[in-house]
Amino acid sequence: MAKEVSRTRRVGQELQREIAMILQREVKDPRIGMVTVSGVEVSRDLSHAKVFITLFDQDEAKVKETLKGLQEAKPYIRSLVGGRLRLRIVPELKFVHDTSLIEGMRISNAVSQAVAADEAKKAASGREDEDKE
Repeated sequence: MAKEVSRTRRVGQELQREIAMILQREVKDPRIGMVTVSGVEVSRDLSHAKVFITLFDQDEAKVKETLKGLQEAKPYIRSLVGGRLRLRIVPELKFVHDTSLIEGMRISNAVSQAVAADEAKKAASGREDEDKE
């Protein structure tokens, strides 16, 4: 049973590497700009794969346009993956916009701002204590 999990993980890693190379070198659709493959989840039976992509341009219209371009390029990408990986069945690909990186950056910025505000209050409070003496 543990072998299945490691196999799905290995297949996911190989798919991630190959799809990233294909998107970078082979796909010439202008709608697909700077796309990073941040992860791939493969089903246990290796028939479906969710490909998580991160876009540098976070405009909602641009995201939809990129996903549409990827949807139309999916058969081509799948055929190239099938030729490069030795799998009996090439997984059906589903492209999903991954917002975890953006959310992480947003949370990190919020924490940094809160720490800076707290330090500013502490510094202001320290000055008030000095003025009272």
